[in-house]
Amino acid sequence: MAVYTRISATDLTQYLSLFDIGTLVSFEGITDGVENTNYCLTTTQGRFILTLFEKRVCEEDLPFFISFMNYLRDKGIPCPGVIAAKTGTTVIPFNKKPAIITTFLQGQWPQHLESFHGDAVGTTLAKMHLTGKNFSMRRANSVSLPLWRDLIDKCGDRASQLEQGLFTLLQQELSYQEKNWPQHLPTGAVHADLFPDNVFFTGQEITGVIDFYFSCTESFAYDLMLTVNAWCFDETGQLDNHMFSEMLEAYQKKRPLTASELKALPFFGRAAALRIIATRLYDWLHPVPGAVVKMKDPVEYVRILQFYQTGDLPI
Repeated sequence: MAVYTRISATDLTQYLSLFDIGTLVSFEGITDGVENTNYCLTTTQGRFILTLFEKRVCEEDLPFFISFMNYLRDKGIPCPGVIAAKTGTTVIPFNKKPAIITTFLQGQWPQHLESFHGDAVGTTLAKMHLTGKNFSMRRANSVSLPLWRDLIDKCGDRASQLEQGLFTLLQQELSYQEKNWPQHLPTGAVHADLFPDNVFFTGQEITGVIDFYFSCTESFAYDLMLTVNAWCFDETGQLDNHMFSEMLEAYQKKRPLTASELKALPFFGRAAALRIIATRLYDWLHPVPGAVVKMKDPVEYVRILQFYQTGDLPI
């Protein structure tokens, strides 16, 4: 989440009149994340989140995102609910951008990770995958290898401003992954962006899973490794073996991995690292003027990629 589009109290008051959620008391931009514009709203009926979709989100994908959130919520995963307007419509443009209002979830995302986070996230992710395999809608992963190559190519030799030889390293890795991507693994609807700032905790319990705007139909093992990279590595690219073992054990208690999936985990670890490098690198070198957003350093994930290139995953 981030703030790319500024809004006024006057425009927001008019927008809220389309809904039956009370009148505006206050609103504040949310600067965590990098993809969409988000505001926390307080009305006379409570707190809500307004999301304006920017950048990589296409309006035609919103029915998938909304339906998947509702589907998981009905199955007991604590996801936001999308608020319908008085007309029954859920997606209503704000400042000429697709927008939705969702319920506010209690809890906070963990600033400092502990082993119980790995256990809780592994359990919840497995539940999401078991549920997602039966979700009837399908959506291709729009942030996959072809886009990674496009984004990295658009950065070109400028990538070496961050680290000498980075562009060459990424080109070589793209070629390796294009030739070796695992096929015919279990797939279904996945979150595809389960970073710590998208998971809320109250104590040791997960009370919210948010930001489904990369969700798609994808292999479960790939989604697992996206999550492992986000939770089990430090900023220097070192794997926290205990956190990893906690997450993997908790996941497999709910959804045991097949032999083919286990074999594919190291590959998907480096693929998941490259996915984050590509988007972060492009955003780092192509900032949006006037945006209020905390840019994330792509080099952190270069270190994770290098771990997989040279090290062994303890599975």
